[in-house]
Amino acid sequence: MKRVFSLLEKNWLGAPIQFTWQKTSGNYLAVTGADHTVKIFDRHGQKRSEINLSGNCVGMDWDKDGDILAVIAEKSSCIYLWDANTNKTSQLDSGMRDQLSFLLWSKIGSFLAVGTVKGNLLIYNRQTSRKIPVLGKHTKRITCGCWNAENLLALGGEDKMITVSNQEGDTIRQISVVVGKKSLFFFNLNEPDSPVDLEFQQRYGNIVCYSWYGDGYIMIGFTCGIFVVISTYIREIGQEVFQVHDYKDSLTSIALSQTLNKAATCGDNCIKIHELAELKDMYAIINLDDENKGLGTLSWTDDGQLLALSTQRGSLHVFLTKLPVLGDACSTRIAYLTSLLEVTVANPVEGQLPITVSVDVEPNFVAVGIYHLAVGMNNRAWFYVLGENGVKKLKDVEYLGTVTSICLHSDYAAALFEGKVQLHLIESKILDAQEERETRLFPAVDDKCRILCHALTGDFLIYGTDTGVIQYFYIEDWQFVDDYRHAASVKKIFPDPNGTRVVFIDEKSDGFVYCPVNGATYEIPDFSPNIKGVLWENWPMDKGVFVAYDDDKVYTYVFHKGTIQGSNVILAGGTKIPFSHKPLLLYDGELTCQTQSGKINNIYLGTHSCLHNLRNVGPSELRQMLTQTLLLKRKKSLLFGDLSLIYWVLDDLIPVQAVPTAPLPLCSTGCLNSMRRDLLHWDNALQLAKRLAPDQIPFISKEYAVQLEVMGDYVNALAHYEKGITGDNKEHDEVCLAGVAQMSIRMGDIRQGVHQALRHPSRVLKRDCGAILENMKQFSEAAQLYEKGLYYDKAASVYIRCKNWAKVGELLPHVSSPKIHLQYAKAKEADGRYKEAVVAYENAKQWNSVIRIYLDHLNSPEKAVSIVRETQSLDGAKMVARFFLQLGDYGSAIQFLVMSKCNNEAFTLAQQHNKMEIYADIIGSEDTTNEDYQSIALYFEGEKQHFQAGKFFLLCGQYSRALKHFLKCPSSEDNVAVEMAIETVGQAKDELLTSQLIDHLMGETDGMPKDAKYLFRLYMALKKYQEAARTAIIIAREEQSAGKYRNAHDVLFSMYAELKSHKIKIPSEMATNLMILHSYILVKIHVKNGDHMKGARMLIRVANNISRFPSHIVPILTSTVIECHRAGLKNSAFSFAAMLMRPEYRNKIDAKYKRRIEAMVRRPDTSETEEATTPCPFCDFLLPEYELLCPGCKNNIPYCIATGRHMLKDDWTVCPHCDFPALYSEFEILLNTASTCPMCSEKLNSAQLKKISDCTQYLRTEVEQ
Repeated sequence: MKRVFSLLEKNWLGAPIQFTWQKTSGNYLAVTGADHTVKIFDRHGQKRSEINLSGNCVGMDWDKDGDILAVIAEKSSCIYLWDANTNKTSQLDSGMRDQLSFLLWSKIGSFLAVGTVKGNLLIYNRQTSRKIPVLGKHTKRITCGCWNAENLLALGGEDKMITVSNQEGDTIRQISVVVGKKSLFFFNLNEPDSPVDLEFQQRYGNIVCYSWYGDGYIMIGFTCGIFVVISTYIREIGQEVFQVHDYKDSLTSIALSQTLNKAATCGDNCIKIHELAELKDMYAIINLDDENKGLGTLSWTDDGQLLALSTQRGSLHVFLTKLPVLGDACSTRIAYLTSLLEVTVANPVEGQLPITVSVDVEPNFVAVGIYHLAVGMNNRAWFYVLGENGVKKLKDVEYLGTVTSICLHSDYAAALFEGKVQLHLIESKILDAQEERETRLFPAVDDKCRILCHALTGDFLIYGTDTGVIQYFYIEDWQFVDDYRHAASVKKIFPDPNGTRVVFIDEKSDGFVYCPVNGATYEIPDFSPNIKGVLWENWPMDKGVFVAYDDDKVYTYVFHKGTIQGSNVILAGGTKIPFSHKPLLLYDGELTCQTQSGKINNIYLGTHSCLHNLRNVGPSELRQMLTQTLLLKRKKSLLFGDLSLIYWVLDDLIPVQAVPTAPLPLCSTGCLNSMRRDLLHWDNALQLAKRLAPDQIPFISKEYAVQLEVMGDYVNALAHYEKGITGDNKEHDEVCLAGVAQMSIRMGDIRQGVHQALRHPSRVLKRDCGAILENMKQFSEAAQLYEKGLYYDKAASVYIRCKNWAKVGELLPHVSSPKIHLQYAKAKEADGRYKEAVVAYENAKQWNSVIRIYLDHLNSPEKAVSIVRETQSLDGAKMVARFFLQLGDYGSAIQFLVMSKCNNEAFTLAQQHNKMEIYADIIGSEDTTNEDYQSIALYFEGEKQHFQAGKFFLLCGQYSRALKHFLKCPSSEDNVAVEMAIETVGQAKDELLTSQLIDHLMGETDGMPKDAKYLFRLYMALKKYQEAARTAIIIAREEQSAGKYRNAHDVLFSMYAELKSHKIKIPSEMATNLMILHSYILVKIHVKNGDHMKGARMLIRVANNISRFPSHIVPILTSTVIECHRAGLKNSAFSFAAMLMRPEYRNKIDAKYKRRIEAMVRRPDTSETEEATTPCPFCDFLLPEYELLCPGCKNNIPYCIATGRHMLKDDWTVCPHCDFPALYSEFEILLNTASTCPMCSEKLNSAQLKKISDCTQYLRTEVEQ
């Protein structure tokens, strides 16, 4: 255990001190002595803040989240609150007149309990800032207390009482108790009548402190150096589970860490740490020989990382008890955290001395490369150069998100954050000439996936995604070279040192080995679902060996490339690892692990344990060693053993001597050949094939040629590819011919190589040969091959390099790369071939260049304008504006200046050329700032153009000025100006402006009252619907009086719909007027359709309210008489004919009908067709079908907008536009001859109608009764 820092403040020396760790995170330590201050230090011993008090600190405590430190002091009734997030101190007046003696935060809420010297209590709720004073909780000083998980507060005082209260301060229990320092008192809230008082042996001394832990256990420390553990179970209560005499003279404090499962005690100038699981086991002892006045109090941070100890002389020491296990390895170099701000870099294999690196922050991640070290937290990483002369800090890098992990190799670093990986150079000076290779972000913008894991080898960046893809990015060529698609998300990847094999773990926790060379995957057998990581063997002789580890065990696996069953993965065995060991490096079977204490420990794998002791062993051990050796592919290890013993074991296992003595046909010549090929003994394999299997020569020659090509021996590779051609195996011959083509080109026989490649069917061969030729700067041939291989982008790119623009032009229709189109466009523009250039610029999406050519060279401003409008290009708009400016077309120039966001230039131009109205119209439809609108408004104000000034003052929110100008508008603009004034007042919602406009509308300002419709619109804009409704009724009445019945109907309908949408009750007068006017509208519809009965019934309803139609009394009564007579309603016709015979109406009757009406009156016929009855939808009472008031339930029944009848429950529909009801059967008939709704006049057809089975919601009263 390492001492992190010590605090030896002069003002503290000679007196005990108090301290408390910040809860949860443990980032801060508050310390106070006898100097009237509380000093706050960070976890590295640096002072961060200081709180000045009025006297010595009496108590301090952190809230449950560690955000607020509360402090109380002598001679003060204030509570000091220090905020850890803002580093600011505030004071809270407790309101108590006596001094404060105790404080404690709740464990689960934001409640702070504060006790006083006179026994009063204050409970402060920080969340609501509510203070609850409770007077007389105790009669004397409150000295101690605690909260429980149910937010109950227990307090103890000098009055020898214990009180239990809730968070409101109400006393739930009160217990009288006298307890010295000799016994423990237990009080069960659920069993208040059975308290327990435990006394201990006199030889233990007084109780110093105690602490609960585990499942009902209490650890108690005594002054004589003893600590005991007791159980609180009813059957075991008082029994000592454990007792130890830890110290000879005295014990001063106990502290428990549930996180570490450890207990710390102090006394006799040392600290002892025990394992809670087995208290007999001593984890560590820390001696403090320099503390001769005795030790004080111990306290852990919540995470168990740090342990603090105060002393009697006023000093404080902080020890590191647990480190985050952060480490990394690259090749045989490892880096691991050895202190909070210290990383050690070592190479245990090469025996180099460890290097200690002091870092600036407590890191969340550590990475090591061949020459560099990286540490970091959140979104920053600090890079260090590991040189021969020491460690040098290089730079720090900020990433675009919180970094999860980082990988380093020789030149590059790769950081994983928020589903992305950023690959970048560590030292940018390495590749100054190639800026595009300095950094790259993965995945691409159009790739909809999240990266979950990544790794970096010397050649490749490898990453896995949530879509199950593993990508290989080849750093040297700066391009992807391989990808593999798995069925599930890839959570973790672990490549071998060369990247030729990679272990990956998917979201199902299954493990696989992937080989990118052949694209094959192999499932790892018996793979634990708890695997934390994988390490590949770094010893060069043990290729294919790797280990997977979890918290308890390491499993050794071997990847066998060639077995009887083919390639597979075999589990070789397992090895247990000690607790809290994290494997970092595997070399020659030796596992280097990092421990929690910041050290490294080497463990030899059980699967390798016998391999280094082959001498002087018996047959049974040798048999086991042979099995291990074969599993681990270490056949050479057998050479070091006793050959006679080995032979004996082999003789026991297989008939060894049978092999060499058996005739050759019994031994498979194919197997012998295969062995030679697997061992890469190509010459021997060819000689063997020549003697035993000549038909195998072409196939061996092909494989040998592949090997020679990899080694760079192109001459012999060409020869063997040519020998490999069989003439009868098409697939094999195509591979050989492809090899001949490539080797011919590499040998300089370009004509022959190109000829072979062109004849070959493989597109990939043409691409690869083209790439070779391109590197040889043979651009013409390379382009030809790319073109034949249908790699048009590459072909065009190479044709550009050799300036063959004619071929580029031919390929352009097939080219997708904008970069190539752009290069071609520039070349054609330079040659003056502008039409071809503009097409190429369009393909390259270079709209500014397209616009420029249309304006400057092709004189096609209309096309330029069209492109600007389509692409919204700002620079293009500026060019078009300049073009129109040169032509003197200032209106168009202004329009495009506005489009290019050059509002100031557009405004100036409009001012200079008196085109402000054009500018105003354009800018009014754009997303423009208030300053622009104000400038226009001020201009029009100066020009006395009141309407325009008001319009733009309204747009910039200056409602008062806008209204002033609208009201000043001349009579020619009066209607529009009043509309705008109403809109202004509606937006402003200002009583004064509303009053001004009402005065204007009523004619109080100019003596000319305005049309009432404006008052109606004003009330609607102000959402004063009741006033608007009354005004609508007045307007409708005026329209009705003037004989404009359709207008009156529409006014009432619009108001009805508005009130209905705001769920406001419809005035009954409005509903009645609308019903009568609608009945009048229906008359014309039914009479026109020849349905005289319906027309007559509607006319009877209208004639019964004839006073509402003063302009057409006689015509309406005349029509009523005629339609009633036609419909057979003779008595109704007689009644209304008699009314027409009144003196005031008689002379106004149309001469065509006068004699007939007079005849009806002289010879009356009182016969009448009886009106049919239908049920009321409310109560089913039968009433006439045109009656709208039910005598049974006194309800107003909704009427059908198609016929005027009352509605029926089983024949209900509504207009889908206005939601007014109609009889489904009748409305369907009506829509066969009409195409609009008679109520709202919206387009409608019968297919849009839906029959409503449950009309309950439409029977709710919408109209005031």
